[in-house]
Amino acid sequence: MNATGPRRRWWPRSVRARTALAAASAAAVILVGIGWWVHRDVYRESTQIAEGQAQAQLFALVDQVEEGVVPVRRSTVPYEVVATDRRGAVAYGGGMEEFDPGTRHVLPAPPKAELPAPPDDQLSGWGYTTLPMRIPARHDSKPGDLFGKDGGTYLVMYYDVRADELSNEKVAALGIAADAQLRVHVVVLPHAGEDIAETITEATDLLLLRAGLVGLVLIAAVAYFAVRIALRPVEAIRVLTASVTASDPRERVTVPATGHEITALANTINTTLQRLDNAAAQQRRFVADAAHELRSPLTTLLASLEVALAYPERTDWPAAATTAARQTRRLQALAEDLLLLARLDTRTATAGPETVDLTALASRLTEQYPLSERPLTLTCDSTAPAHAHGNPDEYERLLRNLIDNAARHAAHRIQITVRNQDAWVVLTVADDGPGVPTEDAERIFERFVRLDDARSRDHGGTGLGLAIARDLAHRHQGTLTLTLTPRTLGACFQLRLPQAPTPAEE
Repeated sequence: MNATGPRRRWWPRSVRARTALAAASAAAVILVGIGWWVHRDVYRESTQIAEGQAQAQLFALVDQVEEGVVPVRRSTVPYEVVATDRRGAVAYGGGMEEFDPGTRHVLPAPPKAELPAPPDDQLSGWGYTTLPMRIPARHDSKPGDLFGKDGGTYLVMYYDVRADELSNEKVAALGIAADAQLRVHVVVLPHAGEDIAETITEATDLLLLRAGLVGLVLIAAVAYFAVRIALRPVEAIRVLTASVTASDPRERVTVPATGHEITALANTINTTLQRLDNAAAQQRRFVADAAHELRSPLTTLLASLEVALAYPERTDWPAAATTAARQTRRLQALAEDLLLLARLDTRTATAGPETVDLTALASRLTEQYPLSERPLTLTCDSTAPAHAHGNPDEYERLLRNLIDNAARHAAHRIQITVRNQDAWVVLTVADDGPGVPTEDAERIFERFVRLDDARSRDHGGTGLGLAIARDLAHRHQGTLTLTLTPRTLGACFQLRLPQAPTPAEE
């Protein structure tokens, strides 16, 4: 059992469920990101609302002061109006009464002279200035006071008003000197913005949570049913493929007309099934042909031995032994060819690491090939060494099969030619026999094919020589073809192999 099995029992096995879970997980990540962004944006906007309220309160207080009206203490925002040469505050409210600024103002008063330009780190706009200021510590604070006993630094907006720009009546109403400088302070309380932000964000978060849960359920359901509908053709393909057997691979799946990836899958499966069908048919044909080829010499051998045993006194035992030996050699050759074909079918086509000189190989076979049965002339024409990568024994078997085929059909001569052409080694074996019809140019490379059905099987070979030769050529990344020539010129087989560097160059 896989060690990871127990740890993955929670993971669904269905593709539909996995897709729905993946879609819901991705949507959850996106919704969480959106919720976090909305939460931060709402909080920022709420803080800006608090600052806007403080700014509006500042402008309202400035308008009252310029009208000579002392602002009332009731205010949503802490404020304090101070003046030069005055110990107490002109007006205060919104929580500043906790410090009792009537006897001593809390926030600093402006200088009597004209104020210099604010520092670079000040935020100025609309005629007011915003600066962080330290609120004095209080030792008699009570729970619920706006400012704690430890004080703290707060953002303060202030606006300066000159008393000499006001009328005497307004100056008298404010209780300040005619040459005094007024400064209206408004404290921006962070918790005010936080209260607003908390109220808004709680409602927003609750709404996003509800919408997110509903959205996740809808997304998972849509993904589940969408994949379920999309996989219906796959299920149909699975059912049809399950009905295919090794003995009858003729079933084909239905190709959807949608043109998407499942169509390509169906086409690929049909192509694979067609290859399996062709392979099964070829295997059946091969077994039938092999059985037929084996039955012929076995029948001849068995009949000869039975007749000899039935009439021992009339039997020419040397002739019977000769017939039995000939049929046995034929069976041996056929068995060797069948075993070689089986090995070639199970091995990957690849060229060996050795380098073989095909010119030398062709010359050696030309000298050693037996031509005692008929008067034939076997010659080899080559101009230079021709090297190719591969197995020397397999190259010898390939060339010997071509020569055997030519020797069975040649009238008087067989010509072997070896040439180097560009990056290829081209070897041809030509004979002056009757040739091959054009319609049979590819058929002769099939297994157990004989064009001359009336010819004696004793001299016609096993019908596997050319098939083995072509398989060996393909195994070495080469080709073996029949060069079509007029019937009067015989047959010419052309072998093309990739040229290899000479051993000295390597």
